[in-house]
Amino acid sequence: MQVLVLNSGSSSIKYRLFGVVDDRATSAAPSAAVPGATEPELTELATGLIERIGEPEGRLRHRFTGSDVPSEDVEERPIADHADGFDALVAALEAAGLLTELAAIGHRVVHGGARFVAPALIDDEVIAGIRAHVPLAPLHNPANLTGIEVATRLRPDVPQVAVFDTAFHATLPPRAYRYAVPDEVLVDHGVRRYGFHGTSHAYVARRAAAHLGRDDLALITLHLGNGASATAIDAGRSIDTSMGLSPLEGLVMGTRSGDLDPAVVFHLVREGGMSLDEVDVLLNRRSGLLGLCGANDVREIEARAEGGDEAAALALEIYAYRIRRYIGAYTAALGRLDGLVFTAGVGENAAAMRARVVDGLGVLGLAIDPDRNASADVHAAPDGVAELHPTDAEVAVLAVATDEEREIATQSLTAIGHR
Repeated sequence: MQVLVLNSGSSSIKYRLFGVVDDRATSAAPSAAVPGATEPELTELATGLIERIGEPEGRLRHRFTGSDVPSEDVEERPIADHADGFDALVAALEAAGLLTELAAIGHRVVHGGARFVAPALIDDEVIAGIRAHVPLAPLHNPANLTGIEVATRLRPDVPQVAVFDTAFHATLPPRAYRYAVPDEVLVDHGVRRYGFHGTSHAYVARRAAAHLGRDDLALITLHLGNGASATAIDAGRSIDTSMGLSPLEGLVMGTRSGDLDPAVVFHLVREGGMSLDEVDVLLNRRSGLLGLCGANDVREIEARAEGGDEAAALALEIYAYRIRRYIGAYTAALGRLDGLVFTAGVGENAAAMRARVVDGLGVLGLAIDPDRNASADVHAAPDGVAELHPTDAEVAVLAVATDEEREIATQSLTAIGHR
């Protein structure tokens, strides 16, 4: 039995194919990230990326990982549209003898609003619901819909499942998701906190809980990549998260500003003569680390800071300071702290940034062992977890390898009732 996971962009399709090794299935929805819940054992069979769809020169990359000797196939040719791309990936998997018993196709969908709080079997009503949330995610939901519509049309025999980045945060209480705006702004325009990176936060919270052998943990998970978010998790349930109506709110990110006074927008329009579209581009694509120092790759910024670049050093300080503020706030929201979890590209690999974030948080019981931190390799660890804290620490500090596609596959199996 197999699950195909698709992440469709406006001009790309990223995919992974998993085989079900163990027929056990979770008895509680993985979207609730119930720590310790039993879940099916999955093995990766293939992964790939089809990009530059609709452009004169397309590129198809397939990596077949299910054997002892992985192989890769790269082809460059025009890819007319997403249907052509989907046909190509299916043909590649079939030619490799991999696509034999497809149980489900799981689709990443960025925004489910308040309506979709769990993985959903896709039908016309679900598609209409995803389309209704396009105004909340105009850059992502339309592309996600394209992938869904193409896969549904070309493989109507296979159950299709939508897994939402926002769903894990459906457990936020009103005190966390409400903004201090009139009721009609919430009711008529959906203005509230939704949160994102939910599949990642759910996955690493469950991995951390399994590693620590407890299901009642108070955790703060830090998804630190080009996009970044923090989440407070109490016994597997998200109770607060840093991203809001959109992924712009919260931490400093690669190109996004994160938190700022909303009056900045009014000021730039009224006094700076900028259009709303220009402000949108400024805050989403030209700010964050890029705006602070001209680069958004933490590795490059670290190297520049070590060489005496003051702008780079300040950018790193601001980045870490914003994270520390959220750790303090979320510890207060949780009432205690059992573990701090780093994940995603920066969280899993940037030892210096992890140390910078935890520095000065001894008041919360947090500390990092320098040797453990420097040698941590989550991808070499059997369970994808590396311990960073001293052996006598009050609070666990972990780096955990995230795997959003595996989480989508797991949730897809749950949605189709796999047992």
